[in-house]
Amino acid sequence: ILDIAVELLQKVAPSPIRRLQKKYVSHVSREACISPCSMMLALVYIERLRHRNPEYLQQISSSDLFLISMMVASKYLYDEGEEEEVFNDEWGAAGKVDVQTMNTLEMNFLSAIDWSLYTDPRELFEVLSWLEG
Repeated sequence: ILDIAVELLQKVAPSPIRRLQKKYVSHVSREACISPCSMMLALVYIERLRHRNPEYLQQISSSDLFLISMMVASKYLYDEGEEEEVFNDEWGAAGKVDVQTMNTLEMNFLSAIDWSLYTDPRELFEVLSWLEG
């Protein structure tokens, strides 16, 4: 799945700056304990952006897109505001960026996706079917 994520993100966010590398994906995935569900939800969000806001994808690096889409997906799935809180500074440390950058990436991502984070289970199954194919 890492190879697919790298290939997809390099294609949808073609900026040569901070181009996504497999080593970075592995590092962030390990440090942030990214779940398979978070990765699939993040891919749904990226696909949603590809259709609704391709301009955003032209402006963000593939590394930043990977980091912020995974963080937002993880927050949506797991952050209940108590025990399993997701902190931007921890994600920043995992992705080797400062917390201010994470905050900016998060606000820009949420704005670009029009805060549309809910995903029908059918969308997740579509991504799963695509990945299995």
